[in-house]
Amino acid sequence: MAGIKRGPRKGLIIATVVILGGFAYLLTGGISSNLVYFLTPGELLAQGDDVYGDPVRLGGLVAANSVEWNAQALDLRFTMEDEDGKQVRVHAAKAPPAMFREGIGVVVEGRYTAAGIFESTNVMVKHSNEYRAPEEGHDPKQIMRTLQDPSR
Repeated sequence: MAGIKRGPRKGLIIATVVILGGFAYLLTGGISSNLVYFLTPGELLAQGDDVYGDPVRLGGLVAANSVEWNAQALDLRFTMEDEDGKQVRVHAAKAPPAMFREGIGVVVEGRYTAAGIFESTNVMVKHSNEYRAPEEGHDPKQIMRTLQDPSR
């Protein structure tokens, strides 16, 4: 027994403890300050004052007749609603995405203020990932031409 070295075994145990400690730190809150939560307008409103100022992602539909866009000032305002009819007013100081319109699903990133306005830093349009084949009688070559040059 006198010839057995204990050094490498001790190092392996210390390394394992350090790695497990790191994982425990990440799981118990080390990354919580970097998480961005995805909420619906109803879930956001249900949190009350606790949500003010926290970074969140808000997902829902752009309410009908709610879009106000000032292109000169890059000022976008609209109301987002969920399937339960809960609504949150959203403000973004940037141009909306090209597909942005009333009735479309959107996800906004930002912070909810005590004034009841969601100040958005990013507006993303949700779109379908569903592929639809061209209808009968459409020339696939014409479709490719329009994709390459939209003015056609």
